[in-house]
Amino acid sequence: MGILKKFSLENRIAIITGSGRGLGFEIARAFAEAGAHVWLTGRNAEALEQAAGTLRQAGGKADYAAFDIADTAAGTALVHRIMDEFGHLDILVNNVGARDRRPLSEFSDEDVLELIRTDLTSSVSLSRDAAQAMNTNGYGRIITITSILGHIVRPGDAIYPVAKQGLTGLMRAIAVEYGARGITSNAIAPGMFATETNAALAENPDMVAFAKLRVPLERWGRPDEIAGAALFLASDASSFVNGHVLTVDGGMSVRL
Repeated sequence: MGILKKFSLENRIAIITGSGRGLGFEIARAFAEAGAHVWLTGRNAEALEQAAGTLRQAGGKADYAAFDIADTAAGTALVHRIMDEFGHLDILVNNVGARDRRPLSEFSDEDVLELIRTDLTSSVSLSRDAAQAMNTNGYGRIITITSILGHIVRPGDAIYPVAKQGLTGLMRAIAVEYGARGITSNAIAPGMFATETNAALAENPDMVAFAKLRVPLERWGRPDEIAGAALFLASDASSFVNGHVLTVDGGMSVRL
């Protein structure tokens, strides 16, 4: 097989959580262009329908399931639905991530649990179900979107890094437990990306200056710049990559 063919996702079925917009949508767009049948998930059915329509208009195969990622039963149901209809699930991208920027002293126990449920526990549940489904056919790619804030931390953002570090542990546990079964598990740790959520920050003169100071490329990342890393990890080109965190941050995490 030629190297370019190894990047094909033809006949693969992929779930990408939180994919109605932002990094999740760009990952879904790349997968659809590479030939995968993508399933978009998120809470906003209207946004998902529009996103899926955009991918279909471009010639891709796309469906969606609207549910709150913290509803683990809904995630389980989606995995079962795909297995019943298609007989295989090949790729899972755990992309959903809520943010609650506050100092630790301002978090109640319930606040902590709510963020952990969304950012960590939901991915544990969905990854477990997906891995079991993938095990049926002895093939799978599980990609977890963490963050550079899983290993470097800023003040006033106490619990988000806890969840992201937990996701790194989950990724590694799956890599060890399922690797011999043909299922690889890796992570992508994004840095500063100018998504819709971060649009105001990315246009703030102080944050533009901050990016120039802290990021060797001296700018924010474009959302589509996550796509190549995700496609690599989802494809046969990454067949011997397992348990790895691929940092996509323009060099921010290595600069003093």
